[in-house]
Amino acid sequence: MEVAGSIGLVTGANRGLGRAFARARIEHGSAKVYAGVRDPSSVSDPDLTAVQLDVTDPDQVAHAAERMTDVTIVINNAGVSTGGTALDVSLEDARRQLEVNYLGGLSVAKAFAPILAVNGGGALVNMLSVSAWAASPELCTYAASKAAAWAITNALRVELRSQGTLVIGVYAGYIETDMAASIQAEKISPERVASATIEAIAAGTEEVLADELMRRVKSALHDDQKLIYPVIQAQYDAATT
Repeated sequence: MEVAGSIGLVTGANRGLGRAFARARIEHGSAKVYAGVRDPSSVSDPDLTAVQLDVTDPDQVAHAAERMTDVTIVINNAGVSTGGTALDVSLEDARRQLEVNYLGGLSVAKAFAPILAVNGGGALVNMLSVSAWAASPELCTYAASKAAAWAITNALRVELRSQGTLVIGVYAGYIETDMAASIQAEKISPERVASATIEAIAAGTEEVLADELMRRVKSALHDDQKLIYPVIQAQYDAATT
């Protein structure tokens, strides 16, 4: 679909990857980009239209949908990671990650799918992660939330195809943002992820594998217990012994 002239919504758009998504939309000619954030005063970019949107608040999601009836491309980017192994993480933190990373994205999709239909179909983009396909102990509940988001992305793609909505899952490993600041690993810039996503929207591509790590993991999924988890096991053992 055409990105130039489109009307976009990006959740979690005040910094990091969300801001890169929003800027990429502007730079590729979007007529308007709504920045959905919990605190509108945190959006300093004059090219963006700040909108209060906590994706875990159903009333705010509903109000945003009532206001933004012109949207043609939705990018579900808002996310949170608290870390912690399965035995150490609090249920409160695990629940928070599910509420933001899975249920928040689903809430936005439910509210805006009818709007996309009225506006010709458009696109719904869900920001996922390597953790959706390969869970490490330190990020296990984050991985669980992203795996749930992956599942719903696949289901939404099937459900929304008849209304002409392109549903895209974007997968990346570690990104140069605050969320991954403490992780020592090769990282991709948020601008590269955003650029690859814009290209996918324009080309009608349903999956974006943004970096080499994602491409390796994807190729190993047919035999993940032999090709992925031995590496994760070795890394975990080395870090904890």
